[in-house]
Amino acid sequence: MIATKPIDLRANLKNYLDNAFNGEPVIVSRKNNRNVVIVSEREYNDLQKAKRNAEYLAMINESVSQLERGETISLTLEELQAMEADDWKPTEKILEFERKHGVQKKG
Repeated sequence: MIATKPIDLRANLKNYLDNAFNGEPVIVSRKNNRNVVIVSEREYNDLQKAKRNAEYLAMINESVSQLERGETISLTLEELQAMEADDWKPTEKILEFERKHGVQKKG
């Protein structure tokens, strides 16, 4: 990782951008610790992907925890298809699950 000051960045912008493009992040030190990091678009996209993956894995872990705590409901394909109807009303199975787990209705 390379560190520089704004004045040096302006004087050598092409070199610093080339370094970032070639995988060497550039830290630009600024007053009041308002530093920025220059990375290539590829590196930025990889970081964003890693962030999304971590968020997705956290949701999966929460789902597994809910399953282990018995906070899930199993529905048949027919029950799921019935839920698509505009006039669908919750079945007793759904209402019981909501009562048991304190599900709040939206709206």
